Amino acid sequence: MDASDPADALRRVHEAVAAARAGSADQDRLLSALSGLRVLREELAGWEPELITAARAAGASWVALAPALGVASRQAAERRYLRLQPSNTGEKTGEARVDAERDRRAGDRAVADWARRNSVILRQLAGRVSALDGLGPAAQESADRLGKALGDDDPATLLPPLAAARPHLADDHAGLAEQLGEISEEANRLRRDAAGNRRAKD
Repeated sequence: MDASDPADALRRVHEAVAAARAGSADQDRLLSALSGLRVLREELAGWEPELITAARAAGASWVALAPALGVASRQAAERRYLRLQPSNTGEKTGEARVDAERDRRAGDRAVADWARRNSVILRQLAGRVSALDGLGPAAQESADRLGKALGDDDPATLLPPLAAARPHLADDHAGLAEQLGEISEEANRLRRDAAGNRRAKD
């Protein structure tokens, strides 16, 4: 059965089911219908996260999506979406993807809170790096990104370009590179602690 046209494939499966109920379906037709049903199931599984993503992009809230997905709450709707999403970081099950996403969010919140409390230090470091002279092309590109990030109200946006600048400073600006390394290590520690605390509460 060719499932390249889902509507046609669904019609054939439906006809095979009707024939089976009437007792007039032969083995080949039933096997073909089962094969087509499997392909349709895989196709539908791919459509759901795609449609959810599109609905979110169009402004639909998780509260609005919940009844459309047949679940009772915004948390359940988001959880279903995360379970359906392919993993970018190696999680093998939907539940593992849910946990990984929640860990990431907990870590992001912890790092953002810390960055706000330490915004003066972060901005001073970013200013020092962006003002350096005689940098190579890659280092200068990192310094330029930091200069742009300094214009953002959220100090957490400084953390990725600070981490990216560190390897370029290790030779000629070892002390500054060491400070950037300490910042990155603190951010990583905060992420690990936040994930551990979140899991301990579940």
